[in-house]
Amino acid sequence: MSDEYADTAGRAVLETIRGYGVTTVFGIPGTHNLELYRPLSELGIRAVTNRHEQGAGYGADGWAQQTGLPGVVITTSGPGLQNAMSAIGTAFCESRPLIVLSPGVPLGAEFQDVGTLHETKDSTAMAGAIAQWSRRVSSAAEAVEAVHDAFELFRTGRPRPVHIEIPLDILESPAAVPAEARRARPAPAPAAGEATAVAEAARLLAAARNPVIVAGGGATRAATELAEVAERLGAPVLTTLNGKGTLSERHPLSLGANLRLAAARTVAESADVLLVVGSKLGEAELWAPRLEARGAVIRVDVSAAQLHKNLDATVGITGDATAVLAGIRDALSAGSAPAPDLAPVRAAIADEISGIAPHLATLAERIAEGLPDDAIVAGDSSQIIYLALANVLRQGRPHSLLYTPTYATLGYGLPAGIGAAVAQTERPVVTVTGDGALMFCMNELLTAVEQRLDLTVVCVDNGGYAEIRQNELDRGIAPIGVDLVQPDWVALAAALGAGARSVDAVGDVADALRSAVASGGVQFVHVRQTAHAQER
Repeated sequence: MSDEYADTAGRAVLETIRGYGVTTVFGIPGTHNLELYRPLSELGIRAVTNRHEQGAGYGADGWAQQTGLPGVVITTSGPGLQNAMSAIGTAFCESRPLIVLSPGVPLGAEFQDVGTLHETKDSTAMAGAIAQWSRRVSSAAEAVEAVHDAFELFRTGRPRPVHIEIPLDILESPAAVPAEARRARPAPAPAAGEATAVAEAARLLAAARNPVIVAGGGATRAATELAEVAERLGAPVLTTLNGKGTLSERHPLSLGANLRLAAARTVAESADVLLVVGSKLGEAELWAPRLEARGAVIRVDVSAAQLHKNLDATVGITGDATAVLAGIRDALSAGSAPAPDLAPVRAAIADEISGIAPHLATLAERIAEGLPDDAIVAGDSSQIIYLALANVLRQGRPHSLLYTPTYATLGYGLPAGIGAAVAQTERPVVTVTGDGALMFCMNELLTAVEQRLDLTVVCVDNGGYAEIRQNELDRGIAPIGVDLVQPDWVALAAALGAGARSVDAVGDVADALRSAVASGGVQFVHVRQTAHAQER
């Protein structure tokens, strides 16, 4: 094959992505996407082959949260792209940067319905219905430009998934895209917000007697500036689950990622000035219809559409959280204000966590006890996470809990943990999931083994879909479809290549977890129902 032919549109797209710093892609090779795989080794891009494209999307999400770069997924046409749709929906809902590349039917063959392999009525429209945008390109140059547009979105706007469909005849043909057109473009200066709005925000905060800060997922890159503003004001900081750790949860001003708890929401609602950074304050993050603020509200967001969503702003500032908070900080008096006494609030929060699900709170405490201080925890939409561990666990950095609080999909935790472990090796990665969620993605344990990762998976087994079972009972429905046949989890994990063990007593969970993490490689810890049922 000639060098000219090897420089296909597929290579041009991947070369452009590599120029922005992306070193890993997730996906599954298929008949139609091989020209997207051909250049990977030459470009120094690691290919992670997942066992399902949904896992590829969630792996890319976990990778993105550790690197600050967009995750990249390569699917084949038709069913491969369709399998990734849950991950695209998650990335849209949780504001995560994701690029999905897929081949499509050749130009001129659209809507033919003639029975070609993987033929799909309209893949671009399918993805576009849930992505930020989806483009079917008509040339290699247009495909490369779409990559540049994606990175502009991720750098300057609300990060959300994009899909680029490259027709097969374009994908496999010479690119004819000059080298300079493939080079990464410099990042623009971050938007610092309108100066008078920043000044007014600083004035309100400086005069406040009881300021409070709420940080969402859009604040995570502004951790330093957020801490400095909080310290100058002596303001308690609450975060959403997507913003968890933006202020270290060991900081004296932190009240954790506890906005779902009434005791924490009351703190925010009673503020005379509430500063909200990078959050839409959605119902799923609040477990309440809305946050009922009583005082002035300052909202900072990269998207103007967010400034009055779910809570009207007294002062709305459109801009990059890092730059805007730096401006507010510089307008405040230097030095630190006295920290309020938050002990009573913390006690009320702890009581509320314990009251929701006492047995799970106890188990979560044991899991947290067994985790290394710097662990990255990938959680699934399982009771052990959203009723307990997400609140109990105190983390020092953002993106240390990988979770989907709004889309709340099952099957996220294991592949997201894989992505985090691929992205970095400095911090241990532990996935914590329920058995029902793990049944969506147990196949990805093979991916972790194949990639030779250090990853520990904790499966908290409650016999199926326990919450839905309770929902049925609460509605007077006899349990149906929720009590599931369980595999021999330890034997299954071992068969997939993991070191595996069971825990029968809640008191043994922390030691079992410590041992698993210390062992290295892929480890599986099955926490039997009896280990936490004892606490009911």
